Amino acid sequence: MRAAPTILHLDMDAFFAAAEQASKPSLRGKPVVVGGLGPRGVVATASYEARRFGVHSAMPMGQARRLAPNAAYLVPRFAFYRAISGQVMELLGRLSPLVEPLSLDEAFVDLEAGGLADDSASARRVGERLRAEILATTGLTGSVGLAGSKMLAKIASEQAKPDGLVLFEPGTERELLAPRSVRIVPGVGPATGDHLRRAGISTVADVVEAGEDELVRILGRAHGASLYRMALGHDDRPVVAERDAKSVSVEDTFDVDLHDRLRIRLEVERLAERCVARLRASGHSGRTIVLKVRRYDFSTLTRSETLRGPTDDPLVVREAAERLLELVDTTGGVRLLGVGVSGLADYTQEDLFAQAEAGAAASAEPPPAAAPSGEDGAAGDGTGPEGAAGAPGGLVAAVAVAAPGTAAEAAARSWSPGNDVRHAVLGAGWVQGSGLGRVTVRFEEPTSTVPGRVRTFAVDDPELSPADPLPLVAGGVTGAEPAAPAAPVVRAGG
Repeated sequence: MRAAPTILHLDMDAFFAAAEQASKPSLRGKPVVVGGLGPRGVVATASYEARRFGVHSAMPMGQARRLAPNAAYLVPRFAFYRAISGQVMELLGRLSPLVEPLSLDEAFVDLEAGGLADDSASARRVGERLRAEILATTGLTGSVGLAGSKMLAKIASEQAKPDGLVLFEPGTERELLAPRSVRIVPGVGPATGDHLRRAGISTVADVVEAGEDELVRILGRAHGASLYRMALGHDDRPVVAERDAKSVSVEDTFDVDLHDRLRIRLEVERLAERCVARLRASGHSGRTIVLKVRRYDFSTLTRSETLRGPTDDPLVVREAAERLLELVDTTGGVRLLGVGVSGLADYTQEDLFAQAEAGAAASAEPPPAAAPSGEDGAAGDGTGPEGAAGAPGGLVAAVAVAAPGTAAEAAARSWSPGNDVRHAVLGAGWVQGSGLGRVTVRFEEPTSTVPGRVRTFAVDDPELSPADPLPLVAGGVTGAEPAAPAAPVVRAGG
């Protein structure tokens, strides 16, 4: 433990939803929910206005709609969020060479390594200045926690929400932790928490009272000893600047179970193409191809194949994923598919035989179907924009569900609620909803002082087209990015 609170934890407030409110004046102060809009979608982030109705992240979207029927339901715009995150991470990098990003909206900073703080007063000044700079740069708010350890700094930032700063003085760890749930300790998830609760251990104080020997008996040597140290406030984990990715993967949850074997194969091919795009964007290759299949009964199967050397060739990954699919029984239907690559390296040692076979196949077959439009940053369970919109209702109407796998489906995704558009005459706007060949657009910009006007067009109106997001503040960056998806992140959230 440090003698001064020089570990800073930043957590942006309701990040995805706040970014949407900032870019859409008509949604400011109103409940906003971001996530997968299909029947099996889940909430990625809810604004604080939506949380008052009981909506929270990881909640099924259908349940969220029942709790807050008048909220705005939007698909995520990951390119936009990554652009804002880049601005925030740049500000953190000015404080210290040791910045440990945990996600797009969350990071640890070692202020001691940056030489900017060596006591409580200086640490608080740095934290307050950071919050002001984030607001000036992005127009968004973030909450800051300061403490002598990573565990306490994260707890402090949670206590500071929204838009606040909390500093825990070193030496007060035991007192601060004692009444809190044991789930607050790093490494204690739902399963471990339930195991401890059955043993009569619910709070951190209960952990200390039980003693190390009892915890070792319950959880095993490594986990029990670690939990006991954490409960005493002993957390010496350093802030680590580099967090190497161990794998790259993409997955999709489908609104309706897939039964047709050909359709399932086509979806696997598309996932393989998207996975390789992310793999290349991260500057890696990999040697183990992994296929994930969640069936109609929620049973999940994974199959993997290890190549002779690392590759980033889309045809090699695609063929391996197709071979793995042959090993899986999809009778009864498939609700989720995923393709991943692990065993990452920063070089490629191609499988020449597979390459030759793939090249021959490519010359004899038409190119694979293009990946659906939209960002690949969403993981499974429908949190991404790939899913079609759900039932109508709320401030934003739904997108009509097109026939799966068709050009109409890809076109519909361009008109998903929340997506940016531009009209040749009326300028920039965003999609409020679409269906039956029509799309409704609200024309407003982040700098607008009043909600913009609403107009409806045919989806094939030549004067209307998808567009890049506008910056939140003057001089800010847009969400425009190269075609290749950005490198994967540990997780996203709000």
